[in-house]
Amino acid sequence: MSTPVAPSSAGAPAVGQVPQKVIIFENVSLAFEENRVLDQVSFHLEHGETKIILGVAGTGKTLLLKLALGLLKPDSGHIYVLGLDVTTMREEELFDLRRQIGMIFQESALFDSLTVRENVAYRLIEEGTPPEEVEARVREALRFVELERTIDMFPSELSGGMRRRVAIARGIITHPDVLLYDSPTAGLDPITSTTIIELVVKQRDVYHTSALLVTHRLQDAFIMASHVFDKQANRMRPIEKGEKVEANISFIILRDTKVIFDGTAEELARSRDQYIREYIS
Repeated sequence: MSTPVAPSSAGAPAVGQVPQKVIIFENVSLAFEENRVLDQVSFHLEHGETKIILGVAGTGKTLLLKLALGLLKPDSGHIYVLGLDVTTMREEELFDLRRQIGMIFQESALFDSLTVRENVAYRLIEEGTPPEEVEARVREALRFVELERTIDMFPSELSGGMRRRVAIARGIITHPDVLLYDSPTAGLDPITSTTIIELVVKQRDVYHTSALLVTHRLQDAFIMASHVFDKQANRMRPIEKGEKVEANISFIILRDTKVIFDGTAEELARSRDQYIREYIS
């Protein structure tokens, strides 16, 4: 497992430029009172890569996303997002950085009193985007998740899976440099879960957005590793034997406060670690 190297003091990207390593965790530790939840965690996310974070409940998977957003500060270590050290940034500086990050929450986190249009457009409206551009981009995002017909509906009128798809539309509408998915299929039935994962794969293969995805569902991880989105057929399909694909996907496994695996699907399948073998079986 390779150890990431921190950017130099001149490592902040130029305007409009995305660094090759879009997220770096460097020896990050975090505890709540006497309970240590992360201990010397190090990994990095490459530009265009999707990294799936696995582990049993309580291993700190979602905490990694909160730390990357600057919602929590580690007790030690550094976290670099798009070339900036979020562990040293003030809250007002973090606001600007978060505009470049799309967050898809586990429970969708839609505003019940707003229509689908207003939910998806929320960040654009906050940023003062012209109304005609807002409308066009809302429809584009909803078309991507195949829910344009719901534009005037309220969240209470949608199924759980539809709400997750609207949340994805809201997360991608600003064309972010990084996407953070927090268990996007949690609580959904298998068919709906596959629909959500297909959208994640579609986003990965159409826009090549860098992403961290937390999940407790191994089947989601395996589908993402073994499938690509066929743009011509407009659907997800299995990767054929010997086929070379552009998708850059890797895995992290957390256990007992530490990263015990960081590598590709092939490396995961070849692992002889007893705990990993039992976990993925």
